[in-house]
Amino acid sequence: MKTVYTDRHRLRASKTELYGGAIVPPFECPERMDFVLDRLRAVELGTILEPDSFGLDPVRKVHSDDYLEFLETCWDEWKAAGFEGEVIAANWPARRMTQRRPHHIDGKVGYHALASETAIDQGTWEAAQASADVALTAQRLVAGGERAAFGLCRPPGHHAARDMYGGYCFLNNAAIAAQAFLDGGAQRVAVLDVDFHHGNGTQDIFYDRSDVLFVSLHGEPENAFPYFSGYADETGQGAGEGFTINYPLPEATPYDRWEEALDDACARIADYGPDALVVSLGVDTFEEDPISFFKLKTEDYLRYGRRLSALKMPTLFLMEGGYAVAQVGINTVNVLQGFEEG
Repeated sequence: MKTVYTDRHRLRASKTELYGGAIVPPFECPERMDFVLDRLRAVELGTILEPDSFGLDPVRKVHSDDYLEFLETCWDEWKAAGFEGEVIAANWPARRMTQRRPHHIDGKVGYHALASETAIDQGTWEAAQASADVALTAQRLVAGGERAAFGLCRPPGHHAARDMYGGYCFLNNAAIAAQAFLDGGAQRVAVLDVDFHHGNGTQDIFYDRSDVLFVSLHGEPENAFPYFSGYADETGQGAGEGFTINYPLPEATPYDRWEEALDDACARIADYGPDALVVSLGVDTFEEDPISFFKLKTEDYLRYGRRLSALKMPTLFLMEGGYAVAQVGINTVNVLQGFEEG
């Protein structure tokens, strides 16, 4: 299996995250990619390729123009306003407040943020574009006939909605890639999100559409970020009714229970009959992850890689979360190896 990766992800090197009422070093750090790369090379999974540049046209298919303009200019606007730290949201258009987009950068940040834990630094916009290029290059490999490919994306993407960022995500790589499959001639695409946290952004982008089936296994939103998305009764709207499927799971979910949800999800995907499958591959389901509460073990990632292989679909894996840094590489590559063995 070929992997697409770029060192340009290091341009995002934020130093601040708001967590538990304190400013801490971000859990989503550049070192995560080093562990995955080291493991890919150790097991000789396949060639590691640099991405091509696709520009913003594919990105505009899933994100709004005002949001992309905000991401491109917010760092300069923030500094021009005299703020000394990294860009962090301090206010939002909460319930019963106007939803108009402000002119001042402090207001624009709050308008486009869905959470305040995610700071924006000087290199965030360029790194986010590079991450989308990684996803699109890997997508092109699968569209061109490869059985599977892995986009080692950073920043991750599944929390990024049409016009909002958060959860360490800025551009929704899975949605961008799914749309690229459709634009290339696919009739139907499935997105399977196995990250611990609900893929609220991907759901938002495709919620009223039937050409993308979105399926997510995640921590129950009553107790897990992003809290306000991912309930089982969120099933789509309009033309998209029935094409969003959520499996919220409780604290301390072991692999056997998680696998039951995965089996049901795979059956639903098979019934849908997509031309391609995009997997939002987060490994923060691991039992030692510091900001999650499932109990999957390292060997479980091999098992569910084999289960995904049994679907026998062209499959694109895109990196999302996973914050038990030393184990991120092993667990991620176990999924890919399991798929290759299946």
